[in-house]
Amino acid sequence: MIKKLDKLIIKAFTGPFIATFFIALFVLMMQTIWKYIDDLVGKGLDFLTIGEFVWYASASLLALSMPIAILISSIMTFGNLGESFELVAIKSAGISLLRFMRPIMWITVLLCGVTFIFANNVIPYANLKFISLYNDIYYKKPAFDLKEGVFFTHIPNYAIKVAKKDPDGRTIYNVLIYEQNNSGQQDNVIIAEKGTMTVSIDKNFLEFNLQNGYRYQEKGNITDTSTEFIRIKFSSFKKLLDLSVLQKQTTPDSIFKNNQRMLTAGSLYRNIDSLSVVYDSIVRRIKSGTNTYMHYANLPESTWNAVNTKTVKKTSIPISFIPDSLKSVIYDRTYSVASNMRSTIQFGNSELEARENDIRSSQLEWHRKFSFSLACLVLFFIGAPLGSIIRKGGMGMPLVVAIIFFLIFHLLNMFGEKFVKEGLISPFIGMWLAVLVLTPVGIFLTYKAMHDSQLFNVEFYYRFINKIKNRNRKKTEDDFLA
Repeated sequence: MIKKLDKLIIKAFTGPFIATFFIALFVLMMQTIWKYIDDLVGKGLDFLTIGEFVWYASASLLALSMPIAILISSIMTFGNLGESFELVAIKSAGISLLRFMRPIMWITVLLCGVTFIFANNVIPYANLKFISLYNDIYYKKPAFDLKEGVFFTHIPNYAIKVAKKDPDGRTIYNVLIYEQNNSGQQDNVIIAEKGTMTVSIDKNFLEFNLQNGYRYQEKGNITDTSTEFIRIKFSSFKKLLDLSVLQKQTTPDSIFKNNQRMLTAGSLYRNIDSLSVVYDSIVRRIKSGTNTYMHYANLPESTWNAVNTKTVKKTSIPISFIPDSLKSVIYDRTYSVASNMRSTIQFGNSELEARENDIRSSQLEWHRKFSFSLACLVLFFIGAPLGSIIRKGGMGMPLVVAIIFFLIFHLLNMFGEKFVKEGLISPFIGMWLAVLVLTPVGIFLTYKAMHDSQLFNVEFYYRFINKIKNRNRKKTEDDFLA
């Protein structure tokens, strides 16, 4: 049964949590848009495509927004209660800090579960849609925008330049069109004093109606010196260009569906198991491939034991006993065997490294789904004690402290992921590094908060320093009198 105290703390926590969650999500979203801004600008994208891009990108940022929202909101909640002396009154009534934290702790546990479900089911789908859409946007050519004095070269085999455009955007002057042939023929050139251009309603075709100009054409192969040059003067000329290549293409999702970031935890586990089987088979293939060149490796175990116990006499043939006619043959055979063994080992190692990277990436994503979920609980046990120790509400001191701890959390995750990708540490250590480091910090801060520590009280440190100074001064006087 929910008591009035639980309602009080839940009500105090809900508002800051919702506000900080959407603020954190918005800030991370702006960072993502800024990262891809060069790929979005100038492509003529409609608002629906941009909205879809932002939607799928924001879904993948929820797992990062949740921990920081819990951290900031818990600091603000307990800081506000401490600043208004409600926390002191509750402790005076004999209610411990852990009992006071209990309702928000259960809410945090619930949010951990929501974060895991979202990271395991929704984010892989969002990542799949995002990478497909981003691939379409990235390879989409810029929208048709003919500027004065600048060549427009994004239509294949054409380069177009105009000296001047009227404000209506249709009438153009001093038009120059280069037309390049891919079949090895000479290039064609069109020059006109004036003209108009119109784009079809579906934006698939561009029509030029040119006036008073020339068309220069050279017939023959580009490598042939005996070509025929043709110049045609026209009073009006119509040129139609295909703009469909500038439109955004649709990439099927199936191309990226096997990427590690698009898989659930169950799929990743099965993928790791399959990759491990492939890895073991490659190792066995390398061993069998090298053993064919090392016949002594295939000897029976009894023979090996006999050799090791020196029951079989070890003999070797000096090179001087080999006839000169056979030396070149032996050298060539030895070099061929060594080259074949080196090739087998090199190709095998390349395959092993590729499979090892795939296994490492799959394990990294599998651990990420659990570590980010549990990080919400760890950061709560940092934020709540900090708020009760600081006893400051609002967006001042609590926000500064929260940002510091979140930066530590984020940097540890970044370093851990980087070290895993480089093969320096295991995926478990890399993705759980932030949790392993911050958990003792949370336990320490909770212990200090339960015992009313003055950890962030400036006056406490001032008195402590003065006490040390007085003790040193008294010791100096005693030594002088002695």
